[in-house]
Amino acid sequence: MKIKPTVYIIAGPTAVGKTAVSVELAKALNTEIISADSRQCFSELSIGVARPSQAELAAVPHYFIGNHSVETDINAGYFEKYALEKADAVFSKKDKLVMVGGTGLYIRAFCEGIDPMPVIDLAIRAEIIDNYESKGLIWLQSELKHRDPAFWETAEQSNPQRLMRALEVLNATGQSILVFRTAEKKQRPFNIIKIGLEMPMDQLTLRINSRVDQMMQDGLIDEVQSVTQYRSKSALQTVGYKEVFEYLDGTISKDAAIQQIKHHTRQYAKRQMTWFKKDAEFKWINMASQSVEAALQEVLSLK
Repeated sequence: MKIKPTVYIIAGPTAVGKTAVSVELAKALNTEIISADSRQCFSELSIGVARPSQAELAAVPHYFIGNHSVETDINAGYFEKYALEKADAVFSKKDKLVMVGGTGLYIRAFCEGIDPMPVIDLAIRAEIIDNYESKGLIWLQSELKHRDPAFWETAEQSNPQRLMRALEVLNATGQSILVFRTAEKKQRPFNIIKIGLEMPMDQLTLRINSRVDQMMQDGLIDEVQSVTQYRSKSALQTVGYKEVFEYLDGTISKDAAIQQIKHHTRQYAKRQMTWFKKDAEFKWINMASQSVEAALQEVLSLK
């Protein structure tokens, strides 16, 4: 009987060290990496999405990094199809594969499948984005809380991307996004080993703050200016970009933008941990006091 190939999934909050561990793991396994990051896939974005360095990208073949335009509508359903095709291609020559990222919905789609969602008219999407930009998160929360209370009870209530998606479906179909979720897990023709990287929040906060400072030094403001023409796209309604746009608009100071990016990134990291901790299949490695090499050995010991 043919032995099923294996996917090692490296997940966890932003800035915890996923990229370094995944690169070393892929090198040790002599295989390739599929990124499960909803923003690193965009060619126009690099600094603000903490894309792997050129050295890291050269060390191991990567997929879903910088190969799509922000003008492309990317979602979990698209990622599922893309990643399964790439996995199949890798498994034609390797028996192991590494997936790394912090976008929990993408990882779930790859591992379990995702229900097909209705096609949304671009005008509906644009109107919701405009309202969110002018009225803020409170408006978005209020719309769903009153119009789709069943969804609201289980929603990531501070995640504008998830909330806007739910409102899109509601406005387009008149039905809750919950109607389109069957929760039927698909069986995959490969084994899956899920590894979560974590560390105490005070240490992660220091790493986040340091990363944001480095992003500013590396030219984040220039990068944001270079994509101004795309600022209405959903890819740019995210941490690091929306705050700099506000600075460029003159509504907040540069220092305020930096502090907001740090604050919003910490909030995002907490949401990521909440998501991944709900999955009992994850085996957790504390990165607080160990090196990448030690973490690698721990990963390799897992079955």
